[in-house]
Amino acid sequence: MSKVFRLDGNVALITGGGSGIGLGIARQFLPAGCRVVITGRNIDKLHAAKEELGENCHVIQNDITDKSKHPDLISQIENEIGKLDILVNNAGMHQKIPSMDVTDEEYQTVIDINLNSVFSISREALKSMVPRGKGSIINISSMAALYGLPMIAAYSSSKTALLGLTRALAAEYSSSGVRINSIAPGFIESEMLLNVMKKDPARKEKVLERTPMNRLGTPDEIGYAALFLASDASQFVTGICLPIDGGN
Repeated sequence: MSKVFRLDGNVALITGGGSGIGLGIARQFLPAGCRVVITGRNIDKLHAAKEELGENCHVIQNDITDKSKHPDLISQIENEIGKLDILVNNAGMHQKIPSMDVTDEEYQTVIDINLNSVFSISREALKSMVPRGKGSIINISSMAALYGLPMIAAYSSSKTALLGLTRALAAEYSSSGVRINSIAPGFIESEMLLNVMKKDPARKEKVLERTPMNRLGTPDEIGYAALFLASDASQFVTGICLPIDGGN
């Protein structure tokens, strides 16, 4: 049974893989036999992640919003590392501002990073995956796509739209053998979130009160879900949104 969770011989691209949820996903893919490419803008952060992850982790500095370079990114991976089997669209931007104060430019910046860039790189990955009849694309959405939260209009809009994109691509390409799914993380441990909660105990209490499991999640727990969706264990699963949120 455990063999269906293996990723032996697979190559995965994880955008924003140098820290947080992206790093948590890489931590689960590598022991399963996968070769992992992590990308991001901060090369120092990427190299630090590689030090932890080991020789089967490959680093490519990349700005996800530079869409003209997406074809070259996919080609580089396939020429230097191997055919791309898994794409995890994790890179994103959060923005917490009262909605009446958000400028059009600020709103569009979040939409461009969290939605437009995901579509662009997914399109290029599909051009490689569909002819081979094999692949898994995993979009990292958010619990903010499932219910309303204040002061994150742009973020919520982008992550909700990402669910629509997931379902549309799944309907269009699943018959080819490529599956497209999404994960909606809840409150997940990060240095930033822990610092905020330390300074604001009332916010921490509110977060835990609305989470039935009464704790924060971890990046590795998002990684477990991504491993399931990337592996043959989910071979009849496509077009879904999987909440990993402690029941939030």
